[in-house]
Amino acid sequence: MSADEAAYSNYVVFGPDANCTLALCPAELSVYQYQPTLPGNICFLLFFAIAMIIHLVMGLKWRTWFFVFCIFWGCVSEIIGYAGRIMLHYNPFTFTGFLIQIICITLGPTWFAAAIYFTLYKIILYLGPQHARFPPKAYYWIFIPCDIISLLLQSVGGALSTTSDGSSDAAVNVSIAGLSFQVFTLLVFISLTLEYAWRWQRARKASAVKEPLSRRFKIFVTFLNAGTLLIFIRCIYRIDELSEGYSGDLIHNEGLFIGLEGVMVLVAVYCLIIAHPGPVFQGFDDEKTLREGSAGAHLERKNSETA
Repeated sequence: MSADEAAYSNYVVFGPDANCTLALCPAELSVYQYQPTLPGNICFLLFFAIAMIIHLVMGLKWRTWFFVFCIFWGCVSEIIGYAGRIMLHYNPFTFTGFLIQIICITLGPTWFAAAIYFTLYKIILYLGPQHARFPPKAYYWIFIPCDIISLLLQSVGGALSTTSDGSSDAAVNVSIAGLSFQVFTLLVFISLTLEYAWRWQRARKASAVKEPLSRRFKIFVTFLNAGTLLIFIRCIYRIDELSEGYSGDLIHNEGLFIGLEGVMVLVAVYCLIIAHPGPVFQGFDDEKTLREGSAGAHLERKNSETA
């Protein structure tokens, strides 16, 4: 123990019994070993709140209930999480603030992933379920339960932190398991999405009628893919960060947290505004497509109407 550490040996710096404050102990003794930036965390909180309002307005307008439900709770999780980091700015030793941000910021992107998974179902119906390897509904019945499992594992990891001094290896390991499962689910999702795109493109080349995709749809898919990739990168970072526990180097680097957690997720949420399914699928009848067993049907009808 160094002389500096010995000077604070009578204080508890981490856990539910922490009694340090900035007036008594330096921020370097806290779990993050820094005082979280106030302007940065306020900006994240405000921008997530703005995104939530925009998504709610769009959801109400286009009646995309499941999509906006997931985005809403993801944004709420992020807002609460960054409120926890603001608490840590004023007192880096507050265990309540630590738990709020570690749980909520970790869980937020899981909600956004669920919205993305459901959107693949809509895309498959729109372009043609006959090109999919599985029935369209199977895609969200597979991925959304997987997302729930990931959510539960990460929630359990957070709960274990609250029943310990916050440094429980079990808590970290369960959280890593949840994040790893989320990465695995995203990888499978990306693979099946690419496979569907390949099957659809192959069928389109063989078709006599080649209805071009609208510019709006291409922009929608581009930003949906960007949002997915950003969340994937963020999950990889969080696994690497937590793999070293609360004493590793990565968890003490605020710049990396801001760039690979905050910025990645925030940009992903704004990508999903542009990739909101409402404007693209307006007037599209899911149930009719399922009954007909072919969409492209709607593209073919549109083509015949303009012929």
